[in-house]
Amino acid sequence: MKSLSETWFAEGRIDFELKKYTLLAYLQEVSSHFNESKLYPQLADIIFHYNNIVAFRENKKYLQEHFPKKLTGLQREKLQLLYEQMIGDDELMQELENIIHYSASRIKKAIRNGTEIYEFVEDKISIAPVGLVPLDTQEGYFFLSNGNTRHTRVYHYRLSIFEKHDEKYRSIRTSFLDNWARSISSTYEQIKSELIRNRRELPNPAVYSIETELNFPVEETLLPVAKRRLVKFISA
Repeated sequence: MKSLSETWFAEGRIDFELKKYTLLAYLQEVSSHFNESKLYPQLADIIFHYNNIVAFRENKKYLQEHFPKKLTGLQREKLQLLYEQMIGDDELMQELENIIHYSASRIKKAIRNGTEIYEFVEDKISIAPVGLVPLDTQEGYFFLSNGNTRHTRVYHYRLSIFEKHDEKYRSIRTSFLDNWARSISSTYEQIKSELIRNRRELPNPAVYSIETELNFPVEETLLPVAKRRLVKFISA
């Protein structure tokens, strides 16, 4: 996929029309993925770019630190002077402001489209424990079933807590283990028993089934949404 650099809007020639078409080409590709119900990494990417340009516009210190410095043949001590001249160019900064204002509105619309798909997928997912849930649910397995297929993807998961800006967040790390074909003789409970028998490091794991009746792209949509839903389900 086409990608934008962190400061794409302020790199090279600061020209509204040029940056406009750069952005539109990028968003067109993002939209084509959304039309196929493929959310990631596109949704996370456009959220990053939106937050970035908003911070750039609202934080003068950020602007001063990130505005590109034109590397000419000047000595290092003269680069700061050149940099200050660029910041002091009112016409240039107005053009940059126009680029940022336009970009923010277009990216925000794309985020809204992606979020609607995310919420639709999330609404179509159901989660249930498989068997008894142990006291420790920080590590275990989940079974992911997509659409009407009888094939189930089995994952190991581990939850952890990290702090950011004095707030605590939960994160989840997963690893794919295997594909299982469900049948009368291979139910969720029997798959769980097989895991316990073959993976002795987790003698009493928390196990969950995550199902949806619709078919979604697994890696780009269903798995990322399911992981976030599982974190909320366990935390609740």
